[in-house]
Amino acid sequence: MIPTAYDVSEVVITALGIEKKSKSLSYSAQQVNAEELTRSKDVNMINALAGKSAGVTITKSSSGVGGSSKVIIRGNRSASGSNQPLYVIDGIPIYNASAAQPTTSIGGINDAGARDAGDGIGNLNPEDIESYTILKGASASALYGSQAANGVIIITTKKGKAGQTKVDFNSNTTFESVLLVPELQGSYGQSSGGYSWGTATSNSGHDPKEFFNTGLNTINSLSISGGSEKMQTYFSYANTSAKGIIDKNELKKHNFNFRETANIFDNRIKIDASVNLVNQKVNNRPIPGGFYFNPLVGLYRFPRGEDITGYKNNFEVYNEGRNLNAQNWHKTVDTWEQNPWWLTKRVPSEDIRNRIISSLTAKIDINNYLNVQFRGSADYTADKYEQHIFATTTPSLSASNGNGRYINFDNSITLLYGDILLNFNKSLNNININASLGASINDTKIQSTLIDSRDEGLEIANVFNLGNMLGIGYLEETKGQEQMQSVFGTAQISYKDFLFLDVTGRNDWSSALAYTNSEESGFFYPSIGLTGILSDMISFPSAINFGKIRVSYSQVGNSIPRFLSFPTHTIGAGGSLIYNAEAPFADLKPEISSSLEFGTEWRFLQNMITFDFTYYKTNTENQFFRLPAEAGSGYSWFYVNSGDIENKGMEVVLGLHPIAKTGLKWKNYFNFASNKNKVIELHPDMSFFNFGNQTSNSYWMRMEEGGEYGDIYGVVFDRNADGSLILDANGLPTKSSDFEKIANPNPDFSLGWNSQLNYKDFGLSILIDGRFGGNVISMTQADMDQYGTSKVSAEARDKGYVEFEGQQFTDVEGFFGIVGGRDGISEYYVYDATNIRLRELSLSYSIPNSLLKGTRIIKNASISLVGRNLFFLYIDAPYDPDATLSTGNDLQGVDVFGMPTTRSLGFNMKLSF
Repeated sequence: MIPTAYDVSEVVITALGIEKKSKSLSYSAQQVNAEELTRSKDVNMINALAGKSAGVTITKSSSGVGGSSKVIIRGNRSASGSNQPLYVIDGIPIYNASAAQPTTSIGGINDAGARDAGDGIGNLNPEDIESYTILKGASASALYGSQAANGVIIITTKKGKAGQTKVDFNSNTTFESVLLVPELQGSYGQSSGGYSWGTATSNSGHDPKEFFNTGLNTINSLSISGGSEKMQTYFSYANTSAKGIIDKNELKKHNFNFRETANIFDNRIKIDASVNLVNQKVNNRPIPGGFYFNPLVGLYRFPRGEDITGYKNNFEVYNEGRNLNAQNWHKTVDTWEQNPWWLTKRVPSEDIRNRIISSLTAKIDINNYLNVQFRGSADYTADKYEQHIFATTTPSLSASNGNGRYINFDNSITLLYGDILLNFNKSLNNININASLGASINDTKIQSTLIDSRDEGLEIANVFNLGNMLGIGYLEETKGQEQMQSVFGTAQISYKDFLFLDVTGRNDWSSALAYTNSEESGFFYPSIGLTGILSDMISFPSAINFGKIRVSYSQVGNSIPRFLSFPTHTIGAGGSLIYNAEAPFADLKPEISSSLEFGTEWRFLQNMITFDFTYYKTNTENQFFRLPAEAGSGYSWFYVNSGDIENKGMEVVLGLHPIAKTGLKWKNYFNFASNKNKVIELHPDMSFFNFGNQTSNSYWMRMEEGGEYGDIYGVVFDRNADGSLILDANGLPTKSSDFEKIANPNPDFSLGWNSQLNYKDFGLSILIDGRFGGNVISMTQADMDQYGTSKVSAEARDKGYVEFEGQQFTDVEGFFGIVGGRDGISEYYVYDATNIRLRELSLSYSIPNSLLKGTRIIKNASISLVGRNLFFLYIDAPYDPDATLSTGNDLQGVDVFGMPTTRSLGFNMKLSF
C-alpha cells in the first residue's frame, strides 16, 4: 500500500463521501494514489492494486483481456452470497456484478463453456481516478449497511481546478506473452486411441507456446481540465485496444467522461455533475477453463511425435455430402476434445457492452457549521452477447441435427441511487462534534433474455439468426426489481483533537424482505469506535513523532437474494409452465457480520519509519442454505438462515524512508497479512455444504463444520488401517469411493515489498509480492499424465518406474491411468500454492523543464519502461496459483485447462500541455 501523504492530519474520504482526518479513524482505511494505478496499467484497472494493500487479495480470471477480477478483503465469509467489496465512485455505489461466471470445472453447455462476462469495475478509465480508499473492516463500511459486508473500495475521480487550462495525454503500450505453460514430453510417440504411450521417438512434437500469440495492449487517454473559481470543467477520452494471446481474441473500449463543478452564491452552494460513457466490444473471449469448448484440451492432448501443423493449417476440410467445411481432427471429435483452431475460428463470439454512469450532487451551506447535501445517480449497463457454433462441432455441445447452434443473450441492469445528508460540524471549547444524518434509496432493475437453439438446432447449417432456428431449444427470461430504503447516522466526538469517539447506525428496509417477518422492521447495523492519539496525550522521546491506538466493534449485513421470500412459477419455451420447487422463506434475514478490530499506528525519526498494525475478528452468521424439503410438503427445497464462519487475522504495513535528500529519495513499503478462517457452524441438518456442481470429476469445493472456507475435497488413495496403499491384482494403487479433504488454496500469509527510488529525473519502482502456504490442485496435469503427453510421464518412463510414498510402480502407464484423468485420484495432484513474483517494474525518466522550454507547448513530459508479472522468483505448482476459473465463490484452487498466465512489457508516455 502506498499512502498519498505522511501528514497525519490529511483528509481521507470515508463512507458516504464524508471527509475525516486520517488520524481520527477508529478503523483501517488505506489510501492508494493515482500514480500507483497508472504506473503500469492493466486493461482491468483494479488489477493494478494487486500486492499494494495488506489484507486485499486480487486474482485475475483466466479469460483473457476484458476478463473479471476477484477482489477479497480479509477472507471469504459468505457461503452463498457475494464475497466481493462494494465499489463507490465519488460517494455513489456502482454496479459490479458479472452477467455470467463459470460454476463447474467441467464446463458449461447452456452458455457455451461457462463464460466470464466481465465485471463492472474493469469498464472505467484509470486516468480518471484520483485515488482509492480501501475500507477493510465492518466498522469502516457499516454506514453502507447490507451492501458492504465485504468492505468498500471508494474511488475518488478527478475534477477541474481553477486556474490555467491543462491538457494531459497518456499513451501506454505493452506486449503480452505467455509466462507459464504445462511442460510436455518429447521422447515418446503415439499409441492407440490418440494417447502418447508409444515407443521412443526423435520427433519431440509441437511446442504449446507456438499456439499462443503475442498480445498487444494499447491505452491512449486525453484529458482537459481547468476553470475559474466559480466553474471548473474536466473532460477525458480514452481508447483501449487489446489483442489477446488466443487467436481472434480482441477488445475495443471507448471511455468518455465529463464532469462539471460549480460554486455559486458566494460559494454557499456547490454543484457537481458528471457523465461517464463506456462502449466496449470483446470478440472471442476465451473461456476461463474446463473441458467444453476449450482449445487447450486438444492442444495438450495431441499425440507427441506427430505433426500438428496439418490440423492447424487445415482445421476444416470440405465435406461434399453436406456441402460445407467440416471440422478436421486426428480422432473423432467428442464432448471433451476438439481441434484447437476450429474452436478459435468456428465458435466465434461477440460481447458488446454500453454503459452510462451519471450523477448529480448539490451541497448547500446553511451556516458555518451546518450543510445539507443531495445526491442522485443512474448507472445503466446493457450487454449483448452472441455466439455462433458452426456445424460439425461435436453434437453434444451444439445441436443433435448437426447444423450448428446459435446463442443470443441480452442483459440490462439499471441502478438508481439517491440520498440526502445533513452534516454538522462545530467546536465547543475542547470538544468538536462532527455528525451526519441521512436517508437513501437504492433501486435496481434487471432484465435479461437468453435464447439458445441447442436442442432444436438450425434449419440451414451455419446461418445464425433467430429466423433460422427450428425452435427455441432453450429460453430463459428474467425480469426483476429490488429496492432498498435506508436511514443512517454517524457522529464523531473529539476531545482536544486527541481522543475520538465514533458511532454509526443504519437501518435498511429491502424489498427482498417482502412477505417475511422482518418486512416492516428491516435490519439495523451499528458500529462504535474509539481512537486515542497517544503522542498528544503523553510526552514521548523526540524519536517518536506519532502514536495512535484504536478499537472498534460493528455489525453489518450482506445483500439478500431476490425472490426467496415468495418464489413464483415460471413460463418456459412454448408456454410450458415450470412449477416452483422452493418453499417460501418467511423467516428470511440477511447475513450478519460482527466484527471486532484493534489497531495501532506509529511514526519515528521524522517519519523515516512508519508502522501500522491491525488485528480483527469477524463472525458471519445467518448464512443462506438450501435443504431438501420434507416428503409431502409440496416442495423439493426450503431455505434456512444458519451457520457461523469466522475470520481472524492481522495486517502490518511498514514504511522505511532511509533517504530523503535533494535529488535522491528512497522509499520502501512492506505489507504483511494473515487470515485464519474456520467454519464454526453450519445447520443441524447439514453434514456439509457443496459449492457448485462437480459430480462428474474428482474435485469438490466443500465446507464442513470445523473446516475452512475453500476446502477442496477429492478422490484419495485407498489405504489400509496403518495408512499403507491398497494395491490391486496388478500391483497398482486403488482409489477410495469417498471424497476427502485434500487441499485449501488460502495462504497462511501474504507479503509484499514496494521500493521506489528517485534520483533527479530518474525513477525506479519495484513491486515484489508473494503468498505463502495453501495448496492447489491441477486437473490439467492429471489429464496430461493420463494421456502420456506430460514431461512427468516421460521422466517416469526413462527411469522405468513411478515412485510414490517409498514404493516403485514399474507399470508407468497403468499407474497414470489410475491416478490421472478428470476422474482419477486428485490427491496425487496437490501442489504447494506458495509463489513469489516480480509483480511490477517501472523505470521512468522525466524530461527536464530546461529541455522543454524550446517547445513552448509541452510543460511536462516523461517516458517509462513498464512491466507486469515479469517472472516468478519461486513457484511449485505447474500453473499460476493466483489465477482463477471463476470470480464466484466456487472453483477456487483448481486448474482445469485454464488459460496460461501472461507477462507484459512495454512503455508509457505522459505529456502535459
